[in-house]
Amino acid sequence: MPITLHELANGIEYLGIGILLLSVLIGLVLFARDLLQTRQLEPAYHALRQQLGRGILLSLEFLIISDIIYTIAIELTLDNLLKLGLVVLIRTFLSFTMELELTGRWPWQKEANENKP
Repeated sequence: MPITLHELANGIEYLGIGILLLSVLIGLVLFARDLLQTRQLEPAYHALRQQLGRGILLSLEFLIISDIIYTIAIELTLDNLLKLGLVVLIRTFLSFTMELELTGRWPWQKEANENKP
């Protein structure tokens, strides 16, 4: 029995949610490990934030893919297209601001060592 586009979109959406949950679990385990090893809250906290941020960014990509499949291939209406556009704008803004927070630079800015020949 072939997979329908609706099932594919749902599967990708669940994958995005799974990545998010797995990222939280990994982040908490690493946080506990770092805290027990170093007994310093600040480095463990920053490592946790980095892990969670990376997990959120990756899961957002999968959720956007799911939304695109659902909107374009399943139910293409002007209302759904406008909603998709708004969701993509919000998620893009969120991705950019999270990238800035995680790396200290915008996604289109190169690292200092990338500029050297």
